[in-house]
Amino acid sequence: MAAREWLLGSFQTALAAANPLKIVPVHLPEPPKGNTLVVGAGKAAAVMAHAVETCWPMNAELEGMVLTPYGHSAPTQKIVVIEAGHPLPDRQGELAAQAMLESIRLLKPEDMLLGLFSGGGSSLLCAPVAGVTLKELTAITQQLLRSGATIQEINTVRKHLSSVLGGRLAAASRAPVYSLIISDVTDNDPAQIASGPCAPDPTTCQDALAVIERYAIRISAQIEQVLRAGNGETPKPGDPVFRNVRNRIIASAHQSLTAAAQYYRSQRITPLILGDSVTGEAREIAKVYAALAREIRHYNHPYKPPVALISGGETTVTVKGDGQGGRNSEFLLSLAIALDGLENVYALACDTDGIDGTVASAGAILTPDSLLRAQQLELNPTALLANNDSYTFFRHLNDLVTTGPTRTNVNDFRVILVL
Repeated sequence: MAAREWLLGSFQTALAAANPLKIVPVHLPEPPKGNTLVVGAGKAAAVMAHAVETCWPMNAELEGMVLTPYGHSAPTQKIVVIEAGHPLPDRQGELAAQAMLESIRLLKPEDMLLGLFSGGGSSLLCAPVAGVTLKELTAITQQLLRSGATIQEINTVRKHLSSVLGGRLAAASRAPVYSLIISDVTDNDPAQIASGPCAPDPTTCQDALAVIERYAIRISAQIEQVLRAGNGETPKPGDPVFRNVRNRIIASAHQSLTAAAQYYRSQRITPLILGDSVTGEAREIAKVYAALAREIRHYNHPYKPPVALISGGETTVTVKGDGQGGRNSEFLLSLAIALDGLENVYALACDTDGIDGTVASAGAILTPDSLLRAQQLELNPTALLANNDSYTFFRHLNDLVTTGPTRTNVNDFRVILVL
């Protein structure tokens, strides 16, 4: 089997391990005496809703609404699926989030609130707190996404500008809350996935202001006043509102990495999982991995080839140029430069949601001759990297990986094959 087939085969295996249709049914709770209201948001929310409907008892009441990005819908009958803006919020998401809150407030103690959340939910559940406009929230989100801030820092700000994030969705319910979560964050913390609509929030308005100051984010006087006055404060750990709330992680990056490792074992390639919590600048992480690949290739240490170096997590990109590309293709371009055409080393880096940044690809594949082919096309990899234009590099090489929306999301998937 060719290296390219191994890379793509392991990626498909990782995606299959995070398929909501397989995962959701085994984690569903027993229906309550009353009604079950389903609410949710994220790139996997529509398929999760479809899975709930497929397995829910016919004689049990079920209704609800979930939010998912445009192009991520799935067929449902009882649970309404609304498509809205991602990664930047829009009016559709704002209206749907407000409607969810209104429905939740009507629940009775004998009912149940069933939450379905995955990565991407933060921007979808965008109903701002009083004193903040959707336009202001969008502008802040756009700045944060380009700043190099971690997802935890970004979510700290979003929670305190939203009327539904940071535990507020659960706090509005008189009924017990059972939340199923597909994790796209490095520590699988329910407070961070989709900014924790049903989880207590340990961060404060002061923490949000610190992030804004750290990354020089421009905000209006009204937003500064809201945060300084604590008007956007969230319910904290230990708050009685969470007494009947259960958050359950049903899929994570580690499950997908483990499945990929098993795939490589079946191909008689030694897998080495480097972790599911890799963070930092994508281009800098790539340099470290290149050094490890060289050690294996030249010295058979710490393992003798063939070896698959597998990792997950969420790297960051500080955008300084005006090119196209997400953190995965930027990782690969930096890796290509660092490896400098090292023989028998191949790599794939893709986002499991099928969207690397904002471009129409999941990521890309790197081969030992990538730099040579780029040179023949008169591409300058160093200049493209400086301009954050990794998408252009791999598009010209016809090495993009395009899946379309996968309707799941357990963060990044990277593998480096040393053959």
